[in-house]
Amino acid sequence: MISIKRRSIGDVIGDIVIYALLTVLAIVMVVPFIYVIAASFAPEYEIQTRPLFLIPNHPTVDAYKRILDPNDMGTRVFRSLGISVIVTVVGTIINLFFTTTMAYGLSRSGLIGKGPILKMVLFTMVFGGGMIPLFLVVRALGMYDTYAALILPGAISAYNMLIVRNFFMDLPAGLEEAASIDGCTDIGIFVKIALPLSLPVLATFGLFYAVGHWNNYFGALLYLNDQNKYPFQLVLRNIVMQSQETQTDPNALIPEDTMKMAVIVIGTVPILIVYPFLQKHFAAGVMVGAIKG
Repeated sequence: MISIKRRSIGDVIGDIVIYALLTVLAIVMVVPFIYVIAASFAPEYEIQTRPLFLIPNHPTVDAYKRILDPNDMGTRVFRSLGISVIVTVVGTIINLFFTTTMAYGLSRSGLIGKGPILKMVLFTMVFGGGMIPLFLVVRALGMYDTYAALILPGAISAYNMLIVRNFFMDLPAGLEEAASIDGCTDIGIFVKIALPLSLPVLATFGLFYAVGHWNNYFGALLYLNDQNKYPFQLVLRNIVMQSQETQTDPNALIPEDTMKMAVIVIGTVPILIVYPFLQKHFAAGVMVGAIKG
């Protein structure tokens, strides 16, 4: 006979409390985002008179038309969107390349100079030169007003590299020994064994790096002088600043608050589209390598 364990009243009450708290947290997180989307389609007077709404009474797409109109802002927006996509993809690939190669090397016990290298990496996590020295270095290396200034200064994160290193240290030594016996080189072991086993880590930190590149407007503000090279976030930031300077009338065609909400939606949607494809690896990748030091 199959015995069915009866749950106590305390367990049932505990589950109810947990589900209630999770429901409240979900509402707290989702409702503001729904409001932003709704407000991006609402006229200015509705935003000012209704403190919170999820469906606008008089929806309008004037803000999106203005932002995406090729004869107005659309040319800048689409050009900057292409620039951001290229910078994000290339930058993320470079980030993952340097992070994984350095992490794998530092995870090997036989590496000469491993201790001093790790100390130098830890030193960079505590001390930094600051914004002005970094700007001078970028300009001295000839990267000013180039896309390299948006990618190379942050080509590797010391914290992310240490987490990935811990993951590589947890890999079974027997796999590498078997591959070595079969004649596989160190690079072959890294490419054919370590990387395929680290897909959750690559997906997780790839998403972190990609979000960082996508949201980075301050680096472009510092290092880019040519407005035709501006990435997406900096163009959207300038659109918001322009709307604040020019739109003061609540009855104007493109009101300030509606423009802000539309900009937020346009800047957020691309990352939301990418996330579901990496979500299945995300939960495992966040915890992997975070225990062993």
